[in-house]
Amino acid sequence: MPSSSSTFPVTLVSKTMIFPDQRSNLGELKLSVSDLPMLSCHYIQKGCLFTRPSIPINSLISILKQALSKTLSFFSPLAGRLYTDRNGYIYITCNDAGVEFHHAKGTTLFIRDVISPLEVPWFVKGFFCYDKTVSYQGHYMPIMAVQLTELADGVFIGCSVNHAVTDGTSFWNFFNSFAEICKRISDNCCNQSIEKITRRPDFTRETVLNSPAVLRLPEGGPKVTFNENEPLRERIFSFSKEAIMELKAKANNFQLNAGDFNAAGEIMGKQSNDKYKPMPEISSFQSLSALLWRAVTRGRKLPASKTTTFRMAVNCRHRLSPKLNTLYFGNAIQSIPTYASAGDVTSRDLRWCAQRLNENVKAHDDETVRRFIKEWEKDPRCFPLGNFDGASMTMGSSPRFPMYDNDFGWGRPLA
Repeated sequence: MPSSSSTFPVTLVSKTMIFPDQRSNLGELKLSVSDLPMLSCHYIQKGCLFTRPSIPINSLISILKQALSKTLSFFSPLAGRLYTDRNGYIYITCNDAGVEFHHAKGTTLFIRDVISPLEVPWFVKGFFCYDKTVSYQGHYMPIMAVQLTELADGVFIGCSVNHAVTDGTSFWNFFNSFAEICKRISDNCCNQSIEKITRRPDFTRETVLNSPAVLRLPEGGPKVTFNENEPLRERIFSFSKEAIMELKAKANNFQLNAGDFNAAGEIMGKQSNDKYKPMPEISSFQSLSALLWRAVTRGRKLPASKTTTFRMAVNCRHRLSPKLNTLYFGNAIQSIPTYASAGDVTSRDLRWCAQRLNENVKAHDDETVRRFIKEWEKDPRCFPLGNFDGASMTMGSSPRFPMYDNDFGWGRPLA
């Protein structure tokens, strides 16, 4: 297994610019009140690990490039660039400027080297383009890049995309569509042009998120608000289905005896499908978040009176009235904080913390979303990154994202 003292095991073989196979007719899309704060955030970096396909690597690269070109025709903002007009409004110009496709090799690495360690291996950053790139830089560089990295017994398809252009929901819709088109090409069932995809994005901008407020930025864009060069350790914690069920049961005061996991799953499943029986109030995700909040706060050894903050990103598409299309393209998220003293977080039980999170999420309705928008319009600002007071946590992404639904033609991802 490679060590951090080794020569970096991932090398770039080639770099190509990929353009949509059809010209865009979208023109310009104005960044919304949900997009603009993300200009200070780094590019999203997500990808999937697969066992090595049986087809030759050159054929695989050709198929991926063809599929990416076709997919960009449905997601043309990703092939555009950002620009700021003289009034300070920032737009995506859908000018078909293209995205980068990188081919890299890490053939001394095996799948086990990637997924076995508890900590994210140091070389994984080499699976992605644009490391440490801030989203404002989409003014003068591609909004997205895709990288295929060869391993000894697998391949990794990594995607880096501008966070001011897309949130997780829109990103995974793109990635799923990319996989869908690639599979159709791999299966030799689309010699003709591809006219449709399963989940076509909605580029509507006539929503409450479209604001007249202007975000004033310094020359060159927002500055990163933390030290990017500080050592960073990333750790993977895996929870079994049984552990999550037990955690959820505990948060909901549901009595669960040893060996009753299947029965509990059946009961909770029936409750969720029975409109006359109440569902467990607190979700698995909220239960796990409460566990992390308590554990991290305990580990920080904060004074009991210190106020802690746990932030969660919530999808606003279904919270607005009228609702946004579930396939609305762009950011439609808000970061909601839950506050509690360190003493309460560590001394009270899991259910107490989980209820605080649950109540905040449930209360984030149409009125609250609109209030958040009005507050931002009074003081337009970028999202502050970092942990300024040493007592904050932010939970990102979502277990609901269809990360494992990406079959490019050679099976579902391993991770």
